[in-house]
Amino acid sequence: MMQHCDTLVSEALWETIHMEVQDFVQDKLDTMLRTTFRKKKDLSRILSDMRTLSADWMANTSKADPEQHLLHQETEEMRQSTFYPRPVAPTAAQIHCLQFLICELVSGGNLRKPGGLFGNSSSGIPVEDLKQLETFFYKLSFFLHILDFTATIGTLTDLGFLWFREFYLESSRVIQVDLSFDLLVQKLNEVIFTYYKSCAASTLLDSSFTYACDDGDKYFVKPLRFDAIFKLRRVMILGRTIDLRSLITQRMNKLFRENIDFLLERFEYGDLCGVVELQQLLDILELTHQSISRFLELDSYSLMISEMQENLSLVSYSSRISSQIWNEMQTDFLPNFILCNTTQRFVRSLKGAHHSSQRSDASTGKPYFYCGSHDLTMAYQGLAGLYRDFFGIPHMFAVVKLLGSRSLPGIIRALLDHISSKITAMVPKVTGLQEALPKSIGLLSFDGGIAGCQKIIHEILTWEAKSDVKIEVLHDLKEIGSALYWMSLLDIVLRQIDTTQFMQSAPWLGLVPGSDGQVKHAYSDNTPFTTLLSAATSAVASSPACANPSSYLVMSKQAEAASLLYKSNLNSGSVLEYALAFTSAALDRHYSKWSATPKTGFIDITTSKDFYRVFSGLQYSYLEDSMTNPSKKREMLGDSVAWAGCTIMYLLGQQLHFELFDFSYQFLNVAEIETATVSLYQPADRSKSPNIFQGYEVILEAMRKARRLNNHVFSMLRARCPLEDKVACAIKPSGAPLHRMKFSNTVSAFETLPQRANS
Repeated sequence: MMQHCDTLVSEALWETIHMEVQDFVQDKLDTMLRTTFRKKKDLSRILSDMRTLSADWMANTSKADPEQHLLHQETEEMRQSTFYPRPVAPTAAQIHCLQFLICELVSGGNLRKPGGLFGNSSSGIPVEDLKQLETFFYKLSFFLHILDFTATIGTLTDLGFLWFREFYLESSRVIQVDLSFDLLVQKLNEVIFTYYKSCAASTLLDSSFTYACDDGDKYFVKPLRFDAIFKLRRVMILGRTIDLRSLITQRMNKLFRENIDFLLERFEYGDLCGVVELQQLLDILELTHQSISRFLELDSYSLMISEMQENLSLVSYSSRISSQIWNEMQTDFLPNFILCNTTQRFVRSLKGAHHSSQRSDASTGKPYFYCGSHDLTMAYQGLAGLYRDFFGIPHMFAVVKLLGSRSLPGIIRALLDHISSKITAMVPKVTGLQEALPKSIGLLSFDGGIAGCQKIIHEILTWEAKSDVKIEVLHDLKEIGSALYWMSLLDIVLRQIDTTQFMQSAPWLGLVPGSDGQVKHAYSDNTPFTTLLSAATSAVASSPACANPSSYLVMSKQAEAASLLYKSNLNSGSVLEYALAFTSAALDRHYSKWSATPKTGFIDITTSKDFYRVFSGLQYSYLEDSMTNPSKKREMLGDSVAWAGCTIMYLLGQQLHFELFDFSYQFLNVAEIETATVSLYQPADRSKSPNIFQGYEVILEAMRKARRLNNHVFSMLRARCPLEDKVACAIKPSGAPLHRMKFSNTVSAFETLPQRANS
């Protein structure tokens, strides 16, 4: 095209070259003659020769004679020459002469001077003038190619050497590597992939975030059209017919797999909090796949995910994501994260006995492996940064979506086995703490007040020699509690997802709310879904125009199977209840060591061998150490210890024992009685009454918070796992479920007490 238009652009090219040359020789050289080279006659002679050689004074409208400018004083405005560019380009001889004179001016005849031709050494020319001479010198080299425009275009478009190369490779039967064409296809794929990736990221970006930004327009992608490229099936290149669409499809499949592998590898280098970012990036990639699949025959996205996760086998229930999640939970999350029950979040502990594992930095991928454009990538990284310092409900939604119903049971089973192993490992440690307790522990006396109670508790808890064992038991309880609370978060998310699916499928299954608030079937036999398809199948089959009604019959049978499948999913169980039943079965193996049955049938208030006694001492010591020693405030184990301890005591039937005889609870009771006693004798002006709890305010407030947390856990356990006549799914020690079995429970202490006869 450019060769055909050479006569149209030639005048514009000549006029541009004319303007560049005249601007330099008439203006810039004139300034140099009057300033830098004014007293250097040899150098000024060379400049005058350059002007005489190439200056076009006919186009100049302000200068009458070039020599008169050295004789008159002019203002700065008058010194600038005014000329009109003409389509009169310099000849090749003039250009070569100008280059020669510039070399002579700069080098002084020495072309091998140190620093190069335009190096500022021993030339005596200022730096600014030297830069102008250098710039003009290299422009002259390009002018030679532009003057011979037709020949230059012919040289650049001559691919004859490629023809000879193809002929040689064909004749010698050498396998080719088409580097140039491969690079072209690769760059084309990257451009297409980046565009559709940016469109997908822009579509999934939260609209409220876009509206809140002052420059939200930068997150919208300008439309591009690749339809013509996608239709190129027969492209003639160097005598060969190439299916460009097929090549683009092959490389696009490879690009998607590389992107998935990069995202999985990036997740494997981070902690569990990065699961939200992984889910966001995979959602963007999936939408990108859907957009491109409208034009190209790409591999299935689920197939790509399964392939890159090494999860193609029908009997494989593990994947790279599930393995990484369990590995992070076992090595980093459970040991190093602490629970905040109020916010329902896990946060990383700043200090503690367990340090986070050493991590190496993930490799930086290509920009289009993230969100396409740089602005969208930064926006999504900013949003993902909001979820990077904790683990909560949003992370659990991401875990459920990434693992799916295929890999999620493996994580649940691994967590349950971890709880069972922690309980087994904790048994000898708890036994060591039990042996250090007195054989008989009575109620705390009210006579000495809270100071006396504190002294008695210190005499009972003689665990100074077993401080390491005490810390290990607390960390074991923390991991057990974290695992149970993780199960509760999973149960919340699964119930919300099940509710959403139920609301979507209920109209098709004929489910309506009953008068008692329960869901009932409005149709006894068929569902509206199967009834609709059965009627449509009958109408089509009875029509004489239908030659093959078998496909409609198959569709009707599939509708019946789908209805049965969705009906079976309505009665889904609770993950938390399953976990509590499994934990109860694991505790049954150690019931005799942690819970002693009263010999007389009455409650024993002096026993010291039950688990609740050990947990009561651990809770008191933990609260006292963390509140009285400021250096240990950051080493708190969070609320997971309470979740584990209360769950174990509840499943062992020791909740009421704990609430009656816990050291912290008794301490609070003594403080309340002491407050009531002092209030009877305090003066009318309470501001003058002494503070009887001075020095104990912090520990008392910590005990009140611990009691509120324990009550919350016990209330949740009573709601989700009632011990009286509990009919649920029990688990054998081997892990096999026993459906609708009544498992034995410890008899409540108050049920064995003598009851007063009704009057």
